[in-house]
Amino acid sequence: MIVRQATAADAEGIAQITNQIIRDTLFTFTTQEKSPELVAAEIARKGARFQVAEEDGEILGFASLGAFRAGPGYSWTCEHTIYLAQGARGRGLGRTLIATIEDVARAEGIHVLVAGISAANAAAMAFHAAMGFGEVGRLPQVGRKAGQWLDLVLMQKILADETDAAPDSAARTG
Repeated sequence: MIVRQATAADAEGIAQITNQIIRDTLFTFTTQEKSPELVAAEIARKGARFQVAEEDGEILGFASLGAFRAGPGYSWTCEHTIYLAQGARGRGLGRTLIATIEDVARAEGIHVLVAGISAANAAAMAFHAAMGFGEVGRLPQVGRKAGQWLDLVLMQKILADETDAAPDSAARTG
């Protein structure tokens, strides 16, 4: 198994993983499936911020970074997504992907990673806790899917101590 930067050629495999989670779980509040074209555009936009786990030409999972909130004051914080194919769970791929995406974030000077997790996904909350994320908030009933209200759990991990932070006036894009 290798972890590498995603390419447009990975879009079909990534869309399959994402769409299975959208269709069959409450792990995401999203109800609209993603086309390979939409995924390819996201890969092109994110560059190194989109990593895949691949084995024998098959995409087993991915991790990506995105903006947490708009505005320059939030540019040192990213929200991440990490999804694994059903058959790939429990093999340590998630640990490898999260470590890789944390390295990408650190290389960009990102200070905090945030995970927004459906409270229906206890395994994801346990995984993030094991990876050093702490629960910092719970937003009751902010999502709706499959006829039920869903809570969003916010977890975060500080990647660098305060002495490593960039000055407030530092220009930043991303």
